[in-house]
Amino acid sequence: MVGGKIDVDNDYIILTGRSNTALAKKIAAILKKEVYEPISIFSDGEIRIKITPNLRRRHVFIIQPTSTPVNDSIMELILMIDAAKRASGSEIIAVVPYYGYSRQDRKEMPRVPISSSVVARMIENAGANRIVTVDIHSEQQEGFVSSPWDNLYGSYALIPAIKAKRLKDLVVASPDKGGVTRATGYAKLLNASGIAIVYKERDVAVNNQSEALAMIGDVRGKDVLLVDDMIDTGGTIVSAASHIKQSGAKSVRVAVTHGLFSGKALERISNSPIEEVIVTDTINLREEVIKNPKIAVVSVAPLLAEAIKRIQSGESISKDLIL
Repeated sequence: MVGGKIDVDNDYIILTGRSNTALAKKIAAILKKEVYEPISIFSDGEIRIKITPNLRRRHVFIIQPTSTPVNDSIMELILMIDAAKRASGSEIIAVVPYYGYSRQDRKEMPRVPISSSVVARMIENAGANRIVTVDIHSEQQEGFVSSPWDNLYGSYALIPAIKAKRLKDLVVASPDKGGVTRATGYAKLLNASGIAIVYKERDVAVNNQSEALAMIGDVRGKDVLLVDDMIDTGGTIVSAASHIKQSGAKSVRVAVTHGLFSGKALERISNSPIEEVIVTDTINLREEVIKNPKIAVVSVAPLLAEAIKRIQSGESISKDLIL
């Protein structure tokens, strides 16, 4: 309240689940706001939500990447949304830096669900008025719900870190044909000398398995930057990096938004020709990831803090925020 009137730009509440409290606290610190952690657990494992501040007629931003453990993270998000709705929050914004199930965004074979759509509708039906994500796996997923969906780009955080490397004769590469648009965008922002595409053959019936086959583009003697939205087990990125190095590249680096680093990902990266992986903190990274000498972490907290400010004030999100 300011002079007896509501300070609209500052009258909002930030909640976080347990998925990435470190990121939520960074965002709150930038915004000079308190972040509330309403999650507790009953002895049988059930999730309990108890929000302490008054939410009536206030905007509520719930920061919760739906990362490992994915299903627990989703349930925490759904229950926080429901609690905020029942507490008369005026607008509930689900800030989901990493959106779990986003790779299951289409029916690629018979008798499978479109899991990303199911999760999106759960979030909307629970009471979220808006969804905010960072580098969703495919942007058409924004059409899974009728509510507004703002998708931000990890390049906002990654581009400055890449520019600081002062790489010369840079070629930006995509590890598959689906990432050509992303690679083109990075190449333009970095004034790269070219683009390369690694073709791969994937068996959709087998999880996390792919094989690099061939490449379009000249990488001989070049510093190559592989860009993708995520690293999971590392198979795709490492396979592409190896192929690029064998094709005569001077160096290979990787820039990705979401670092899952599942299974033997760190081992694969350590034993690969990749010199460095630049990744953001959309996911709460394990200590072994942070300490790995080939991993460099940049934060999306400034990006998300600015997005929250603009949503609250009604300013454009696309202006200057989408690189």
